[in-house]
Amino acid sequence: MSEPMFSKKNLKLLSDPINNSNPITVQVLGICSALAVTAQLKPSIVMALSVTAVLALSNVVVSLLRNTIPNRIRIIVQLVIIATLVILVDELLKAFVFDVSRQLSVFVGLIITNCIIMGRLEAFALGNRPWQSFLDGVGNAAGYGVILIIIGVIRELFGSGSLLGFKIIPESWYIANGGFYENNGLMVLSPMALIVVGVIIWVQRHRNRTLIEN
Repeated sequence: MSEPMFSKKNLKLLSDPINNSNPITVQVLGICSALAVTAQLKPSIVMALSVTAVLALSNVVVSLLRNTIPNRIRIIVQLVIIATLVILVDELLKAFVFDVSRQLSVFVGLIITNCIIMGRLEAFALGNRPWQSFLDGVGNAAGYGVILIIIGVIRELFGSGSLLGFKIIPESWYIANGGFYENNGLMVLSPMALIVVGVIIWVQRHRNRTLIEN
């Protein structure tokens, strides 16, 4: 009897990377893009969706080809698959969200060398079936994306007083208008992303002591 598509084991492939094996906060992978594209929420969301598409599809393709790829050239084959998907994603971004594509700039291309993607192809897709590989790709990309979006929300809200370009903090709150608030310019700088990631890691490990023990 075949295993149900959404068995407990398969669902764990989706849920674990969001928390207990999160690529950024537990495995400490993909930090570069977390620093580079999270000054605003919109690029964070687009990058998260782009990585999801590339990781899920590349996992499936590599899984389908896993028994035919010669071991000595497997890394080259994986890079070709990832690069092809990244080019397609980049062209779609340029066609439909050109302003965000310009903001992300070279960072979309750098998805090719994202260690999360290469890591999942090597650690999972090469040894598992396509459906499980798809779930693993979506789960790990979701874990990555959740952290990017959290950082994007914090940095844009406190750095610019807005979210997705819409003003959230009322103008009457600002010191210039007789209020008490001023945007924190440090939030839009890359070092602040690293600090926010550090705080998220601290909170996560404080709530889940098993991560410290492991």
